[in-house]
Amino acid sequence: MVVPQRAAEPRLPMNSRPRFLVAISAMVGASALVAVTMLIAKTLGLGAGGNSLHPLQVSAGRFVFALSIIGSVGLWMRPSFVGTAWRLHVGRSVCGWLGVTFLFAAAARMPLADATAISFLSPLVTMGLAALLLNERVQSMRWVAALVALAGALVLIRPGTDAFQPMALIALAAAGFMGFEVVLVKKLSDGEVPIRILVINNTIGAAIASVAASFVWVWPSFGQWVLLFILGAAMAGAQGLFIQALKRTDASRVIPFFYMTLIFVTIYDFVLFGAFPGAVAIAGAVLIVGGVLFLTLPLSGRGRRAARLGTGSAVSKHRPK
Repeated sequence: MVVPQRAAEPRLPMNSRPRFLVAISAMVGASALVAVTMLIAKTLGLGAGGNSLHPLQVSAGRFVFALSIIGSVGLWMRPSFVGTAWRLHVGRSVCGWLGVTFLFAAAARMPLADATAISFLSPLVTMGLAALLLNERVQSMRWVAALVALAGALVLIRPGTDAFQPMALIALAAAGFMGFEVVLVKKLSDGEVPIRILVINNTIGAAIASVAASFVWVWPSFGQWVLLFILGAAMAGAQGLFIQALKRTDASRVIPFFYMTLIFVTIYDFVLFGAFPGAVAIAGAVLIVGGVLFLTLPLSGRGRRAARLGTGSAVSKHRPK
């Protein structure tokens, strides 16, 4: 007996409304989960539920538990490791580990909204490094946008005033490391599939973070172990949602929704710690996000012809670490 075959469902166009709405939902979900990781890092750094955990130990939890989830997916998908650019992977993983550790350190000692806003400067670092290292052409208006965002960072850091936040420099360093990481991710993504990149990154990151954490190790309480697991799971989920969002629509259309992380961390920080950004902090965050969002605008036709790789692609790879 011949069994009738079910007709294949037509694939929706890349920029169809249903795909775009799913992409938005995935990106908003990713931003909410990234905000959760920031909140947990701050909670653990302040010693909630036990001893205060060092940022090195918190980042170790992020990588080890994320690896347990992403590694399981890798065992199921079984990506090939033939032709792996190991030197690039090691460099990317070291930069990613440093970026996460510095960001978690800043999150524990300053308002989450401020630390998050400063970390959003990483696409600017990527743009500058791409121009220097990858010979990308950057339009003058993008440099103007970069200056606007840097002005926002100065508003938040407030150097030379009584309101100066030393930990903001740690958040700024985190943005630098993450920006350098994105340049390496761009080179890796040209020839390697996402699951292989994620598995290798989290494996190397877990190894480095575990060794570093051994020097400052404090045995966590049961509740802190649970938070560390949630931290790793949330980051793994954020990475997955981020990738799914970019698969369903153009990056320039959906990346702006990732900056809702700033809204989520503000809500979380206010609900749990009673912290709410003042007018100056809000102004600085607006300048940073506004400048970075300008980088997501499509290049003009002339700019596209001049650039081998659009600067917008640098921003589009501002994925969760």
